[in-house]
Amino acid sequence: MNFQLTEEQLAVQAAAREFAQNELWAGVIERDEHQKFPAEQVKKMGELGFMGMMVSPEYGGGGMDTVSYVLAMEEISKVDASCSVIMSVNNSLVCWGLEQYGTEEQKQKYLTKLTTGEMIGAFALSEPEAGSDATSQRTTAEDKGDYYLLNGTKNWITNGTTASVYLVIAQTNPELKHRGINVLIVEKGMEGFQTGPKENKLGIRGSDTCSLMFNDVKVPKENRIGEDGFGFKFAMQVLAGGRIGIAAQALGIASGAYELSVKYSKERKAFGVPISQHQAIQFKLADMATNIDAARLLCLQAAHDKDAHQDYAKSGAMAKLFASKVAMDTAVEAVQVHGGYGFVKEYHVERMMRDAKITQIYEGTSEIQKIVISREILK
Repeated sequence: MNFQLTEEQLAVQAAAREFAQNELWAGVIERDEHQKFPAEQVKKMGELGFMGMMVSPEYGGGGMDTVSYVLAMEEISKVDASCSVIMSVNNSLVCWGLEQYGTEEQKQKYLTKLTTGEMIGAFALSEPEAGSDATSQRTTAEDKGDYYLLNGTKNWITNGTTASVYLVIAQTNPELKHRGINVLIVEKGMEGFQTGPKENKLGIRGSDTCSLMFNDVKVPKENRIGEDGFGFKFAMQVLAGGRIGIAAQALGIASGAYELSVKYSKERKAFGVPISQHQAIQFKLADMATNIDAARLLCLQAAHDKDAHQDYAKSGAMAKLFASKVAMDTAVEAVQVHGGYGFVKEYHVERMMRDAKITQIYEGTSEIQKIVISREILK
């Protein structure tokens, strides 16, 4: 077992840390407060290669491994989880899915622009009546010969108003249930396709989340990814990898809250000494550090499994389940360490606490992760 990172991986980590500290800190509170999409920052992420990290250089990507992606996600999430979820969806769900299962024409048309940030991608699975139960798709894609007629509504879509390309999961053959589901590439501007207003959210407020409405949208047959009926399997495959990205996001939120807590504990004095000298605070920091290291090892294990082309369903689900709990627990304790200052926006940790909660919900709730894990261990 080798726990050492390669020179390339360390370089990616350093680049992500530098970008996050120099480009994301400034304005992060304002973006959260006003639900402002980080357009300039996302553009720079594209220029630096963070929007298509694992895609082959043939399509403009970085050709990096999943471990590098996890390292970059952690560093960016330490500062701004809104930026990191935009990056995660584009990398894990959209780019990876297109490269693995798309046609050469689809890759040339869409993937080459998504990897550079020229386009932003979105993944549309959830519906008003289909969240954790992804098989219950009410959105329909009626086969009309050379095109599909798309009708329905999607909910909670990250990058909803800013994306140019949407991978939409829809039911074509209801009698076949999940085997009758397809995935279609929908472009912004297609007639009959509308985005709803941005959701006013608890956390990750810089990321735009909205509903999508499809009213007799004609989607060309060549925009279907994979064979007829492949949509559900596609969704499950990309979400398995997406969980690693969200686990890394949760890890980053926890790490960011912990680092701020250590710094604050050395500066803040109580009873004549820095609070870092009080055992009550020392024990909180010790628990934080231990849990974060454990979460990091789970994230790296899942990334390693994916890179080694091993089954990563269990390790990815474990990483997300544990890292998201660590994010929530650590952020709550970070507010406690900061005391009254932790309750005001200027000190960042209250934002991290709000951002942490969604990591236990999206791309598979913690309860769904337990179902995935238990199925794997009982095989």
